[in-house]
Amino acid sequence: MRRMKLAVTVHHVRLGPVEFKVVRPAEPPARAVLLDRDRHVDACLDQGAAYLIGGLWTLAASSPRSLVHLPIRGNHAPARGLPEAGARQLDLVLLHHSLQFAPARWKELRARLGPGRPQTVTLTVPGPALTGASPAEDEARHHRENRDLFHEHLHAETLFMTGSTKVFRATAHHFFDVARYGPGHMAAHPRHGHFCSELHTTAGVLGAAREIHIEYCDRWSPHG
Repeated sequence: MRRMKLAVTVHHVRLGPVEFKVVRPAEPPARAVLLDRDRHVDACLDQGAAYLIGGLWTLAASSPRSLVHLPIRGNHAPARGLPEAGARQLDLVLLHHSLQFAPARWKELRARLGPGRPQTVTLTVPGPALTGASPAEDEARHHRENRDLFHEHLHAETLFMTGSTKVFRATAHHFFDVARYGPGHMAAHPRHGHFCSELHTTAGVLGAAREIHIEYCDRWSPHG
C-alpha cells in the first residue's frame, strides 16, 4: 500500500430540493479514451491516465455521497486508431448505489457544474494484484445474494458505473496494474506488445454491466 495525492475540483449543484456533489480531476487526462462497443467497453489509457482513473476508482469507494466525473469524450484516439468505425466515445461517472442518482438528470446537472473548488485528496493505493481473490472471496462473489456488483447505464454520452464501496475497492487494482506493468511490457515487446486488464463477466463483480477491457497504449496521435 502507498499514498497518492489527487488534485480535484469539487462542485455543488442543486437540482430542485436536492444538492449534488460532483468531483472531477483538476486536469483530466488527454491520453484516455473510453469506447462504447457492442458487447463490451474499451478503455485505452497511457500510464498517467491509468494511475489517475485508479485513483478516481479508489475515491469513489470512499465517497458514497459524490458523483466522480471524468470528462474525456472529446479526446484524440491512440495512434492505432479506434477499434471500429463510428465507435462512440464516452465520459465516465462513478457513483455509489446508495446515492440513487437517475442518469436522466445528468445532462442538466453537468451543464451547471461551473469551475468548482480546488482540493487535494490523499488516497491509499492498493498494491500489485499478484494473486486473485481467495477461494472464499471468489465463492462469495458468485453467490446469488452478492450485492457488491457493478451496474451500468448509458446516458448523455456518459457511462455510469454504479457499485458498492467493496466492489470499487476490489477492482481499482486493474487500472493501477496497467499503469505499473504496461510500459515495461511494451518496451520488452515493441513490435507486437499488448498489455491489458479486464473487468470480466467471470470475476463476479459485474451485475447488469458489460465487460471493460483496459488497455495500455503508448502511442497516440500527434494531437493527443
